[in-house]
Amino acid sequence: MAVSTHPPVERGFPAPVTSAGLIAERRPRVLVVGDALLDGWVSGPARRTGRDGPVPVIELNDARTAPGGAANTAAALAALGAEVELVAVLGDDHDGRTLRRALAEAGVRTDRCVLDPARPTTAKRRVMAGDPPEHLVARFDVTSPPMGTAASRALADQVTDALAEGRDAVLVADYGLGALCERVRRRLGRARSRMSLLVVDAHELAPWAALHPDAVTPSAEEAARLIGEPEPSGDRVAWAAARQRALVEASGGAEVLLTLDVDGVVQLPRGDAVPVHQAAAAAAPASRACGAGDVFTAAWTASRASGAEPAVAAALAQAAADVAVSRDGTVVCTTGALTARLAAADPGAVLGHHDLLSVLAEHRAAGHRVVFTNGCFDVLHRGHVAYLRQARRLGDLLVVALNSDASVSRLKGPSRPVNPLEDRAGVIGALSAVDLVTAFEADSPVELLELVRPDVYAKGGDYTPEMLPETPVVEALGGEVRILDYLADHSTSAIVARAQALSNQGGAG
Repeated sequence: MAVSTHPPVERGFPAPVTSAGLIAERRPRVLVVGDALLDGWVSGPARRTGRDGPVPVIELNDARTAPGGAANTAAALAALGAEVELVAVLGDDHDGRTLRRALAEAGVRTDRCVLDPARPTTAKRRVMAGDPPEHLVARFDVTSPPMGTAASRALADQVTDALAEGRDAVLVADYGLGALCERVRRRLGRARSRMSLLVVDAHELAPWAALHPDAVTPSAEEAARLIGEPEPSGDRVAWAAARQRALVEASGGAEVLLTLDVDGVVQLPRGDAVPVHQAAAAAAPASRACGAGDVFTAAWTASRASGAEPAVAAALAQAAADVAVSRDGTVVCTTGALTARLAAADPGAVLGHHDLLSVLAEHRAAGHRVVFTNGCFDVLHRGHVAYLRQARRLGDLLVVALNSDASVSRLKGPSRPVNPLEDRAGVIGALSAVDLVTAFEADSPVELLELVRPDVYAKGGDYTPEMLPETPVVEALGGEVRILDYLADHSTSAIVARAQALSNQGGAG
């Protein structure tokens, strides 16, 4: 009998028991120290080649920039609701000013960044050709020379001052561009005992082992280099699991979160716990992977700093990375986008109102039409399914608000609900017509309607709009009320009554 030599690996993190809104609610204070750069793209159709060489001629019609490197990590943290400060060295040039302006717009504090007139701001610009989907034809970089003594001292002093304020987490983003020199590492080392959470994302992890990080987030190439091995070419998940102890020890005893782009992430805990592998949601081209590792590290750090357990933080971080790779260019993942991703993965989850509004903000930014309906939905029947399908056709997404268990009891009597809220939400969420599920405690959804401000309020049954107390509220908010088809003799009360009658007949017999 053949014996498997593969080490045990658990598949899939547990579903997050906390919402993405946890970060925004806790507002963790995070300091990011590292190599900041400016990412850029120029693009346009390529319909001919040049006379001066066999190269495509790009008819430029778009140019954009975004924070990159440590700056992208800082922006990703801010997008998830953290309070963020970036300490880095930037050039006193046009790219540096562009980067600082973008970070300010993202909500990242940069007043402790060092401006070095002797060094240009590091920048990476990509040339994209064709109509969407575009493809990369060239990249041109501006690389900064090594820092001088004055700039390195100024950076170290700014790091020391920033650490004195107290932080929930410190995130080091070391891209090997020279900002995180030995002097800066010493300053961080002196303050290590005051850091409740230190996360290191570095091209070269070995110099950081002496600081004993709480977590590191290497790629497969970086992990292999850390333990002096060639980059794995086969089953990278099995490779990582077999080297769990070596990677943890070489990183200074950190939890190792091995990011494997299209293969997701492998969580290598300290001690004897079994590694856990979470696959990526979908494969994505390399052009969309730019910055996804930054988003993963940011989301994991913010989640842990907000009190999430390591496995939950890893699940949230992988979901955030999935959002990042679903879009072009260096992008961040907002709280709304992350919550939408989690809701799509578990449509039967009951969203809190804060999370619901975050998701709806993402949809509205995309121009989507929101349909809202509500009810007890205690025992789902054919009438419910028919009217929910009809409601969904009125817009781009359907929100179903369920009465809480206490509300159902007040409305329907002490014997109801037959099924508790979580069960009702699970069944409703399983319907393809339903996109989001939430709940409300009151007997009327008026207060929730005022928050959601739906484009359409749909109601099934033998009503007229004038009969509904919600109608003036919805219309005052600019929405419309639609009464949908009613199927006679398909009420929950009728079904419960028939069930009770059958039960009584059986008892009598």
